[in-house]
Amino acid sequence: MSEPTRVILSLVVTEKAERLKAEQSRYTFKVARTANKIEVRDAVERLFKVHVRDVHVMNYLGKMRRVGRFSGRRPDWKKAVVTLKKGERIEGLER
Repeated sequence: MSEPTRVILSLVVTEKAERLKAEQSRYTFKVARTANKIEVRDAVERLFKVHVRDVHVMNYLGKMRRVGRFSGRRPDWKKAVVTLKKGERIEGLER
């Protein structure tokens, strides 16, 4: 079992993520690329003291970026959408 702060990297703050959080109690996190659903579930439950009902993970490819004639690439990343059990919320992440 790995350390929760190495699995959960940050909160994803977008309009869609905020709507999911408010309406369906689903929280969106940027997670380590090597993390699987079980590790994400354990990390969220240990960090925030809640009960997780479901976890969906998505892999994203980094975008190509250019600065003048030099081109590069943003790093690949993984996103996890975590659904909590009915009636539960993560108080520290509410606005």
